[in-house]
Amino acid sequence: MAAQMQDRQRLDKWLWHARITKTRTLAQKLIESGAVRVNGQRVLDTDRKVGAGDGLTIQIHARLRVLRIVAIAERRGSATVAATLYEDISPQGLPEKVAPAFSVPRPANQGEKADGSSEGNDNLPTLEKPES
Repeated sequence: MAAQMQDRQRLDKWLWHARITKTRTLAQKLIESGAVRVNGQRVLDTDRKVGAGDGLTIQIHARLRVLRIVAIAERRGSATVAATLYEDISPQGLPEKVAPAFSVPRPANQGEKADGSSEGNDNLPTLEKPES
């Protein structure tokens, strides 16, 4: 039974162990969003079992990654160990989707607007002292 447990692993755990996602929760959200295919079929269940030889197609960070699972890990290891869990067979000729770059100017400090004017009491009318 223990040998059989090592043959297959939950997809969300494998994505996390292979360092495709930073957390297991992010792996679950990625799967549930429909961005992961196993052997060409879209998967929405995070508990789908995968093993060596399975092919994964993942749309992540505006990039298409095609991976072939080589091994299963019992725990999450270093990036070097994680790289041995899969073979990246992503097509190299496809241009990456470029996400639009939006830049929002940030104020220099909390009381200053982006146009340089201040939000504080400077906009209030000032009272001049009567001349005595």
